[in-house]
Amino acid sequence: MLWLIMSVLHFRSLNDMLIVRLRYVPQPAADTVNRLIVAHNRWPMIHDPHWIGYLSLPLLALGAFGLYSLGRRFRPVIAALGVSLTITGCLYVGGVFGLFTSLMRGLGDVDPRFTDGAIATYAAATADHGAYGLTRTLAELALLGFAIQAMALWRAPNIPRWATAIIILGCSLFLAFWDIDNLMLVGEICLIAGLIPISRECWRNRGVTSY
Repeated sequence: MLWLIMSVLHFRSLNDMLIVRLRYVPQPAADTVNRLIVAHNRWPMIHDPHWIGYLSLPLLALGAFGLYSLGRRFRPVIAALGVSLTITGCLYVGGVFGLFTSLMRGLGDVDPRFTDGAIATYAAATADHGAYGLTRTLAELALLGFAIQAMALWRAPNIPRWATAIIILGCSLFLAFWDIDNLMLVGEICLIAGLIPISRECWRNRGVTSY
């Protein structure tokens, strides 16, 4: 739900949300930096969408262990692989969100005299061929791990097949359309729908240990 809020806050209007692109087109660095310098951090930090995602990462890890607590009872090897990838990916998702929370807040304090330098710095820090591109790619392991954990629950008792299928679909949308916020939003809705019956099963099985 927090990631859903994060995605919605990326849009400036409903019309902006309805524009679907199948390929990510980054906003020009000059537009982003000028807007942040003019705004000068006049809104609370929590209004930054990336900050919401950043603070939610412990819940992502907790959800991964919740899935593992069920999956290990049916397909332990697949479940272990999935939770390992998810937790590893969480570290790099934290790197992506951490970069943007620092940049967005830091650029808001830049003196307008140094706008050109700020634009160059922002463009270099968020370039796909640099450290950011590598970190963003490794962050995708988190969603790949969730998809594998859903596979471990396929045909598990008391878990509907549609729930695992829609989680895999949601993760696939994330991986195929990374950074395209409206399609990622659809993926988040799929994940929420699939995780509801699974979370109920986790609740019913709390305290049960199985090896």
